[in-house]
This record gives sequence, structure tokens and C-alpha cells, in this order.
Amino acid sequence: MSTETERVEDGTETSLLETWEDWYHLPILGAVMLFMFWVRTQSYDRFVTEDGTAALAGVDSWYHWRTVQWTAENYPSTMPYEIWTSFPTGRYVGQFGTLFDQLIVTVAMIVGLGDPSTETLYMVSLFAVPAMAALVAIPVFYVGRRLGGTLGGIVSVLLLALAPGQFLTRTTAGQLQHHVAEVLFMAIAVLAMMVALRVAEREQPIYELVVDRDWETLREPTIYSVLAGIALALYIWVWPPGIVLIGILAVFFTIQLCLDYVRNVSPDHVAYVGAVSLGVTALITALLIEEPGTSVTSFGYLQPVSAALVAVGCVFMAWLARQWNASGIDRRYYPVAIGGLIVGAFAAMAVVLPDLYSTFVGNFTSRVLPLDPGTGAQTIQEAQPPGDFGEHVFSEFGAAFYTMVAGLALLVARPYLGREYRTEYTLVLVWSLFLISMAATQVRFAYYLVLAVAVVNAVFVAEVVRFFDFDVRDGVDSIRQVEAYQIIILLVVAMLLFAPLLPPVAAEGTTAMDRGEMAQPHHDAMTWEDSNHWLQENTPEPGNWGDAEYADELELYGTYEYPEGENYAYPDGTYGVLSWWDYGHLITTQAERIPHSNPFQSGATSSSEFLTAESEEHAELTLDAIALDESPEDSSTDELRELVGDADPDEEIRYVMIDDAMVAGKFSAIASWTEPGPDHYTTPPEFEPTDQIPRDEIPQELSDMPYYDTAVAQLYFDDASGMEHYRLVHESDAQPEVLVSYAIVDSETDNVVVDDGAPQVFVNQNYAQAQAALNFYDQHPQLDYEIFDDRLVSPVKTYERVDGATLTGSVDDLDADLDDDATVTAAVELDTGVDRDESETPLYAQEAELEDDGSFELTVSYATNDELGVEDGYTDSAVETVDDYEIVVETGGDTYEAQQEVPETAVVEGETLEVEFESADDD
Repeated sequence: MSTETERVEDGTETSLLETWEDWYHLPILGAVMLFMFWVRTQSYDRFVTEDGTAALAGVDSWYHWRTVQWTAENYPSTMPYEIWTSFPTGRYVGQFGTLFDQLIVTVAMIVGLGDPSTETLYMVSLFAVPAMAALVAIPVFYVGRRLGGTLGGIVSVLLLALAPGQFLTRTTAGQLQHHVAEVLFMAIAVLAMMVALRVAEREQPIYELVVDRDWETLREPTIYSVLAGIALALYIWVWPPGIVLIGILAVFFTIQLCLDYVRNVSPDHVAYVGAVSLGVTALITALLIEEPGTSVTSFGYLQPVSAALVAVGCVFMAWLARQWNASGIDRRYYPVAIGGLIVGAFAAMAVVLPDLYSTFVGNFTSRVLPLDPGTGAQTIQEAQPPGDFGEHVFSEFGAAFYTMVAGLALLVARPYLGREYRTEYTLVLVWSLFLISMAATQVRFAYYLVLAVAVVNAVFVAEVVRFFDFDVRDGVDSIRQVEAYQIIILLVVAMLLFAPLLPPVAAEGTTAMDRGEMAQPHHDAMTWEDSNHWLQENTPEPGNWGDAEYADELELYGTYEYPEGENYAYPDGTYGVLSWWDYGHLITTQAERIPHSNPFQSGATSSSEFLTAESEEHAELTLDAIALDESPEDSSTDELRELVGDADPDEEIRYVMIDDAMVAGKFSAIASWTEPGPDHYTTPPEFEPTDQIPRDEIPQELSDMPYYDTAVAQLYFDDASGMEHYRLVHESDAQPEVLVSYAIVDSETDNVVVDDGAPQVFVNQNYAQAQAALNFYDQHPQLDYEIFDDRLVSPVKTYERVDGATLTGSVDDLDADLDDDATVTAAVELDTGVDRDESETPLYAQEAELEDDGSFELTVSYATNDELGVEDGYTDSAVETVDDYEIVVETGGDTYEAQQEVPETAVVEGETLEVEFESADDD
């Protein structure tokens, strides 16, 4: 009896252990996913505002919020063409309004029972990204398990959950961006391709089976290859530049087919997977074509053509291998021939299809290899290469990056250790190396690299466990037989992988929990909200400017088909808003106005040309060229004058918005887009590389820098004083920013430091941004700094472009004694509605020289009354003059004065007003 009981108990124990072995990963995986979701939603309440307006993190989040709202209004369609940005042309928005947005809206439709409110859409949008991030754990676990067993899969998801870098910070609540969907669907696509390759390796499909139509044998490889192709197409549907994965697969198939043939393995097996999967991807992506052309960021011809080329390439390589066999040529030369054909194909493409070649090579060198980031990438912080790659990856993944490298080496070594080597291992190797290269090319791509770090560490852990002969599959007996040194080794590995990611080893504020808790709305968005809402409420709707009434033709959520011509034809009364491209999406979503430039970087060069213009005439001609859809880039004033001619476009740039960052930390990026470049503006006139500027001459020398003549500086600091066609109409009532300009001084020589032929001058750096640099110089006695300009200025200022009222008059009939340098000045004090520093009372002034006959003519841009408003088709300005203009003529020791009213209609419509002077007051 006791024996039977013992047997039952033994069976129960075995059964429980087997059940635990089969299913223990599921509760662990679920717990990890819940943890990932919780970490990313800790700061959810910061993104829920009292007034119900959106508060999102990141620039692109705002445009996704627009596409989510648009898709909800037009479900299931996504935006075919956008006319509420890129004035005056409109644009196709490519990687926005994709599967990512459709998935979010679909969930909102379910939650909202087919008619979700704005609040429901917003709530779903906030939770969708953390939810997708948690779902990434599923494909990561199964990839990890394929590489290193169940334990390896668990290690993979734990690393994914604890990684505190780009993947985490881009997937918190409020980060309404497609990055999370990119990672999720790339992981799914790679997993699907691994499964398809393994099935093909087992079933061994060959050409003869296709000829014989042996579908029973081909059924399983075909099904899994088709699924892999669908998964790849879904990834591209989420992110059109996902063509990069097609390129990675092209490299993989080329390498693997060469390896198979050299090892006397039929290339047909892998080629079948490549041909079917990439063929399916080509067909699906062909259905997604929305814009003709080969732009990487658009659903165009490039995605299906690239996939089709890889599919055909796989078939060709398998065919060539058969021909190679028939010719009796040494197999070792086959890879050389393939390499030569690839080089020849690209050479032919460069000659026959130069645009396509440039697209391929340009994106490969700017996104995949750290070779040529280009101007656009250099001015985007997230698209720049990391300064110190080792430091960068350690901050992202701790020591797990280096154990991943060890895992890659172990994969390569498997054949030499007498271990089974699968085709899918080559895929993981190639994919991982490309992700490393991408992360070294652009900082942001660390959110992709997290996948390789997570799954390849499964290999590392599995090999360590195997090496020390510890196998959990042996059950309780194995656990009982564990030696002390084995426990120590496992603890060391665990510490190596996880300790740098957890307290107390990780520095305060650097763990995943800390980073998730720190998530908050985008600073620029919150700073600009007041100004954008003012613009929406106090300016006419696009289409209603002046006497026009066409706003009903420009519905915010209307459908606009891709125009047959190059540009969209806006109706009369439409106008644009110029700012730097960083703020374009905010102007579209918060102000419901049409920006010229935007984070798609359309309009970046023309905006740069305007903002860095060193004369008002050049700035005005630039805006006229923009309205005519002519490129003003790097043109002289004379060239612009000839380009614009006598044209008078119906649609124009009417408003200019500037913030403290544009005249501070972002100015260098703005100036990088056009000639002569940033150094020109921060170098004193006639400065020679060998010159030294003594400390006591810094204010005088640097006050004449071209920077202060730029349109952006004159508008922001001087309230358009001295300009004829711009008036301040609103400034944000927020805490003023302290702006600092300083120069680096050599304490020993007391001269400004010169480096690379330019004085080390930092122009109008935001004080908070400059503080780290100032602290550095405080700690190095050989260097010092001289602050020569600091001001209190409102964060955002909005200007209206007007014709200006022309004031004319003469002192000739007053028997004035005319001097050669006699001048006339028109000045008026401004009330901006915002408290300013007492030393900076806003004053607008215009000055001109008297003609020989005592007459004068000058143009002013501020009105002394507020007679026009939105109902009239004009601006309801928040800035008013305190009194009438004071006109003063000084000549021959006499002063002539006049008070002059300037109606708002005169300023807006460019009317001429006659000034009447009183008798002279002797000085």
C-alpha cells in the first residue's frame, strides 16, 4: 500500500514539474507585460488637462493626434493629402496616418461604440502606446526562446522591460508616436521570418516540387513564408521607411544563399522563403501606393519595387547556382560572382536611374551607416550620431549590450563547436549588426537596438547555463545536484545583465521606473499653447482673409485628394504662418492655421532664408518668393528681386511666430540650412582668424555681429522697431526667459578664445542651456567667460505682416534751416498687455533722412486705433499703442514736432497719410 502511494506521489511530482516546465513562462510573461504597462503609465495624469485640451510629449505626437482625429472623422480612411501644413503647396504626409493611427482609432471605435468622443480618442491614444510597448514582449520572448530556450526567452523580456533608454522614453503615455509600432511589427516580422526559414530548412522546398505542383509538400513552407511576407508588409504599413528591413533581408538572403551553396546545401530552400515572402510583401505594398515616386517616407513605388527585387534576386541566385553546377566551376567563386553582379547592378543604376540610386545610397548612409547624416539630420537632435557610442549604449542597456556582442560571437562559433547551426541564426546575426550600425548612425535608433540586445542575450545566457552543465529540464534532481560554483556563476551573470539597470547600482533617475515616472508634456507645446490659441481666436480663418469668404472650402477634417499638379490650389483669402519647422505641427493642431514649414522639414530652407535675412527687403522678398512657390535659398537680394518681379500673389505669409529658442539654442540649426552658415552671424565684421579681442572690447566688437541684423533678432528683441511691414500682435503671458550671450576668454591673455578661425562666442543661449557650459568654465581657471547681453523676453511672440502706413510731410514751408544730415523720427510707445521689465518699455520707432527740399517719407507698421477685427477679415491685435505717433524733425538746430494718428486700415492696406508740423522749437 505504501509503495503504491509512493508511486502516485512520484507521478504527481513529475506531472507538476512537467506542467510547470510547459507553462511557467506564461505567468512570468504576463507579469512582465503588466510591469511594462505600469512603468509607462505612471505619469498618465500629467497628460490630462483640466480644460480638455491635448497635452502630449514629443513634436510628432501632435501630428499623430491630428491624424487620429482625422481618421476618426473619416474612418476607416487615413489622410490622403494634407493642406493644413506646408503652405502654399500642401503635402502628402507619408508616415503619418498609417496602420498605427488606424489601430488606435479602431480601438476607440470599439470603446466609443462606433462614435468615439474627442475625450475617448484622447484616452485611447494615451494608453495605446504603453499597451503596444507591452505587447512587444510577446515576439521578443518567442525569438529569445528560439535562440536560448525558455530561460533565454524570459531573460529577453526582462531586459526589454528594464531597459531605460530610447525604447522606454518613446513609449510612455503621451508619446503618441509610431516608434512603438515600428518596434512591435519589426519584432513580429523577424520572428515570422525565423519560423519560415526553420520550416523551409526542415521541409526543404526545391524548384522541382514547384514544377511538379507538389503542394502537399510545399504547403507548410508556403504558409509560413506568406505569413512572413504579411508581417513584413504590416511593418512597412506602420512606417514607410521600414524599407530598411527589406534591405537587411536582402543582405541576409545574399549571404545565406552564398553560404548554402559553398557548403553544398541547396540554395532553393532559403530562396523559396525569400521569393514567396518578399513577393507577398511586394503585392501588399503595391496596394498601399498613395504617392507616385520613390520617396522613402511615402507609400510609393520604392517599397514594392524593393521587395520585388529581393524576391527576384533570390530566384536568380538559386538559378545561377544550378548553372554554376552545370558549368563545373569551383563553388568558392560563386560569392565573388554574386558580389560583382551586385556592384555592377548599382553602377548601372547610378547611370540609368540616378534618382533611385541617390535615394538608396542616401538613405543607407544617413540611416543605416554613420557616414553622411546630411544637413537635415545634423539639425535634429535625435537624428545625430551619439558622441560616445560606448557611453551611449551603456546608458541604454547597461552591460547587456556587451553580453549581446558575446552572444553574437557564440552564434558565429556554433559550427566550430560542433553545434547545430540554423539558417535563422544568420538572420539574427545580420539583423543585429545592422541595428548596431543604425544606433551608431542616429541616437534615436537605440529603440530598435533594444530588440537585438534582448533576444541575443538569450544565446549568451543559454550558452553559459549549458557550459556549466545546469539544465532545468532535468527536474528536481538537477536542482538538487547544483554545485555552489554553478550558483555563483548564475548570480554573476544575473548581476552582469540586470544590476546596471536596477537600484542601487543604477544611478538615481536612470532606471526604467524613474524614467517612466519623469514623462511629461512637451515643453514647446505647453509654451506655445497660449499663443496658438490666441492665433486661432483672433485671426480670420484661412480662406477668410480680407474680403474673401472661402473658409468653408478648407475644412480641418476634410478630404483632399492628391493634386494632379505639383501643388494644391488654395482659394483666395488663404494665408500661411512662418516659424521654424519645429513648431509646424503645433500651429496646425493648436492654432488650426497653416504653417509654411513643419517637422517633415518641408519649408526648412526658405524659413531659414527669412529668419537669417540681414535686411527687411531681403526678408520681404523671401516671403514673396515662398508665396510664388519659388525657392529663395541662398539668393542675393538682387536675385530675389528679379525672381519675384512685379508678382502680387493672392495667398501670402501673413504671420510670423518666434520664440526664445529660435534666437537662442536653435539659431545655429536655423542658420545651418542656408549660406553663409552659423559662424558668419557670430563673428564680428572684418574679423581675421589671427585677431585677438581684448576682454574690455568684447561688448563693442560683438554688438555689431551680423546676428543682430537678422530678421529673427530684430523681430524678437526689438518688437519690429525700425521695420516697415511687421507689427507685434501678441506675446505670451508666461514667465520670461533669461537669454545670455557670452564669450569664452583666455584668463592668461585676457583675450577671446579663437578656435577654427572664429571667436568662441555663444549668442543668446537660453540661460538654463548655457549653465552647464558656464559651470565647466568655472571649474577650469585657464578659461573664463564674459556675459555681454542678457534680457527678459516673453517666450513666444506673434507678428503680423502688413503693408504699413506711409507718412509724408515737409518742413520746407516752415522756413526750416536744412542740414545735410537732417532726420525725421516717428515713435510710439506700445502696450503689449504683458508686464515687462521696467528697463524694456516697448517702443516702436522709424527714422528717415529729409530730402533736399525738406520733404520726407517713412513707413510705419503699428496703428493707433483698433478698428479692425476677425469679423472684418483681419487681426484683432492684442498689442496697442499708448498714444499717437510723435513725429520729430531735427534740422539746423531746430526741432519740429507733430502728433499723428494712424488708422488700422491705413496700416493694413498701405495708405498714405500727410503729417502737419507745428512751428519750430529752438533748442
